[in-house]
Amino acid sequence: MGNPKAFLTIRRKEAGYRPVVDRVYDYSEVEQTLNIEDRKLQASRCMECGVPFCHWACPVGNRQPEWQDLAYRGKWGEAYRVLSQTCDFPEFTGRVCPALCEKSCVLKLHNEPVTIRENEVAIVERAWAEGHVTPRPPKKRTGKKVAVIGSGPAGLAAANRLNQMGHKVTVFEKDEVVGGLLRLGIPDFKLSKRIVERRVNLMQEEGVEFKTGVQVGKDLPISTLVKDFDAVCIAIGAGVPRDLPVEGRDLKGVYFALELLKQQNRVVSGAEIAPKERISAKGKKVLVIGGGDTGSDCVGTSIRQGAASVTQIEIMPQPPEGHNPDTPWPAWPNVLKTSSSHEEGCARRWNLDTLRFIGEKGQVKGVEVERVEWTKGEDGRWQMSRTGEKEVIEADLVLLSMGFVHPAQDDVVAELQLAIDPRKNIRCDDSMRASHKKVFVAGDATTGASLVVRAMASAQKAAENIDRFLR
Repeated sequence: MGNPKAFLTIRRKEAGYRPVVDRVYDYSEVEQTLNIEDRKLQASRCMECGVPFCHWACPVGNRQPEWQDLAYRGKWGEAYRVLSQTCDFPEFTGRVCPALCEKSCVLKLHNEPVTIRENEVAIVERAWAEGHVTPRPPKKRTGKKVAVIGSGPAGLAAANRLNQMGHKVTVFEKDEVVGGLLRLGIPDFKLSKRIVERRVNLMQEEGVEFKTGVQVGKDLPISTLVKDFDAVCIAIGAGVPRDLPVEGRDLKGVYFALELLKQQNRVVSGAEIAPKERISAKGKKVLVIGGGDTGSDCVGTSIRQGAASVTQIEIMPQPPEGHNPDTPWPAWPNVLKTSSSHEEGCARRWNLDTLRFIGEKGQVKGVEVERVEWTKGEDGRWQMSRTGEKEVIEADLVLLSMGFVHPAQDDVVAELQLAIDPRKNIRCDDSMRASHKKVFVAGDATTGASLVVRAMASAQKAAENIDRFLR
């Protein structure tokens, strides 16, 4: 701990976002960076607590106090070495993780936690710039082959770990590019795709093989992989979106959130989309149903496409601002979150349930909603009641962003007849092994939709157990 009093004399300083008037016209990353001296000062605020709750809260077990001190001292290569021991891709988590570590930082008690997430991405970017991140293929190969299905954060993390352990890893991806939702789901203004491509290129140089455009279970039987490989890791995510089966669902102009986001990510990457297939918010009144991060991404994307207006509604009540006594420190606080996209111009409303979509000549023109109220029952659970207060929100484009329910059931799950849990996620034991002896599972495919960092933690555990199984 280089400066034991820094937290008393140095205030929390965030890099902040590019000005709204600039950023809404492009898809470049909205977050700015601090100069190197300010970043060192922010790292110096870490108190190296006797009980580091930041470490406790981090799913991958990052040792934040250690690399904060190294960053403060300007030892970027060593800081990256310590960071990469627990986090496979800090350039991803440093950009898109909600920073559970910061919410549990002791300084959060004074609402000025250490800028852990920003410090993390600063370390990895400095390490890349200074040449500390170089291909390091394993010195010895085990002769074992592992197939990884899916190249999202879980698939990439599992592949990375297994490759470093000396196994020959082949990753199968159904889309035309590697990265899963990192590549096609998260907008470029939050995570530039050159960042994903940079890491994938490094993994290829280290010996990982990627096969794109191959949907296992349809284009290639999973039974073939089970036969040809010594182990298989399923990391297909929870790709089935929650639908809204109400009147008018089949109207034109009603889409799942990922239909918009995936298409726009492809457009930003240079793909050409036929005009009749193009989903565009230009000049339209956009309604986003669902108040999570994916909904926020739809807001930012719609604004950049030139929407006339954007409204986001949520069935749950508005969380309190700043502090919520129901979720005290060091737990994750359920409080109002305002994203960079919300700041760009979005009407946000809560306690609204969607009743039906209203159309004209087959095109959606409005959405009827009803205000609901929430109360806690004796068992502590929230209970919804209807008020009868209804209204119609005008909308030419409706984006359904209500989360994801479970992995697809009609390919690898069906072919191997894998056991599933009551929520239709792939069931696994404590070693991450599915109901087939050579098949393991990682990430959202077994937990349900969650965070990038939790998917990576799950993949690390799966890789450890696959390695133990193979050896």
